[in-house]
Amino acid sequence: MSGAIRRNASWLLPALALLLLLGMWQLYVEITGVSSLVLPSPHDVLRALVNDRGTLLRNLSRTALEIVCGILVAVAFGFAAAVLIHYSTLARRALYPLLVASQAVPVVILAPVLVLWLNFGLRPVLILIALVCFFPIVVTTLAGFETVDPELLKLMVTFDASRWQRFRRVELPSAMPGLLTGIKLAAVFSVIGAVFGEQDSGSGSGLGYLLNATLNNLEPAEAFATVCVLSAFAILLFVLLTVAERRMLPWAYQMKEIQSR
Repeated sequence: MSGAIRRNASWLLPALALLLLLGMWQLYVEITGVSSLVLPSPHDVLRALVNDRGTLLRNLSRTALEIVCGILVAVAFGFAAAVLIHYSTLARRALYPLLVASQAVPVVILAPVLVLWLNFGLRPVLILIALVCFFPIVVTTLAGFETVDPELLKLMVTFDASRWQRFRRVELPSAMPGLLTGIKLAAVFSVIGAVFGEQDSGSGSGLGYLLNATLNNLEPAEAFATVCVLSAFAILLFVLLTVAERRMLPWAYQMKEIQSR
């Protein structure tokens, strides 16, 4: 019963906080009389969501495809980089500082540079999303590798297990929670890369393109509606990945529940 109460509270409290925030927003707009061109009310944003739902969904399909493909690319290269850094001290010393330094480069600068290199189209958007998602996947996967129990590795060596067997049966299961945590973080960050990529790549569709168009047309309610759809999609991805993580790694959540008691 207590577990069910905690699960319900995990949804109820954020929902109540969101309702409170929206109520304060609506009240501020009504009291101050601020222009809708400066700050649209939640009612205006909701109306834009309903009226423009067809346009929003069409552009969401393009952005969703870009985000999913970009995350998959980041997972492939991020996991490979994490394994290389984990096994090679030379690679850790050579690559890890570069990975950290890469996060100091603003995404808004990378987008036009990638367009210059790769021309307009889908490729610069995918690469930008992958670059945004790459770092959290590498870092959290490395943290997972570092949680490997050395006694288990010694036991595998005692049983004359090969390097591949030690990796598959001990190291990979230890790294999986970190990898999935990195993917969940990447799902949240990916919308940033998608927006900047679509705005600078000359794309004629996508939520990033739509956001830019609504802002240029002085349609703030529609712009806010676009942001809401982007945020909702990122949250949906995060929730789906959390559910998948619970199914794939039930033992990890059982350990968390035991430790929280």
